[in-house]
Amino acid sequence: MGLLDGLMGSVLGKVLGGGQQNALMEAAMGLLNNPQGGGLSGLMDKFKAAGLGDQAQSWVGTGQNAPVSGEQMHNALGGDAIQQIAAKLGIDPAHASEGMAHLLPNLIDKLTPNGAVPQSGSELEQGFASLRKLLG
Repeated sequence: MGLLDGLMGSVLGKVLGGGQQNALMEAAMGLLNNPQGGGLSGLMDKFKAAGLGDQAQSWVGTGQNAPVSGEQMHNALGGDAIQQIAAKLGIDPAHASEGMAHLLPNLIDKLTPNGAVPQSGSELEQGFASLRKLLG
């Protein structure tokens, strides 16, 4: 589990507290795997439309991941999506935005190890299967 456990434990623990980390991970994976929202490609389009194209591309690329703020994540995903995540977790929307700002860049990075958004469904599904195994 290594990397994602470390990510969840150190970063998300500071933002959310202990018990909500897996729920936030599941919410993030839901965004990434939502066919109605275009999946990973659709999410990347949302980031570009919100003026975060360079940051989002850094998460896909093989270099350092550029950071985003909770406010930027809120603007990109939309208030309704953040509110739904926050309600599901029982936390303040600002904390949900911060959690997603820390988590989504790292998840996108791990789902795109070759520096490009997978075009075939099977490649992306393999990445999701690996992440699901990490969650238990």
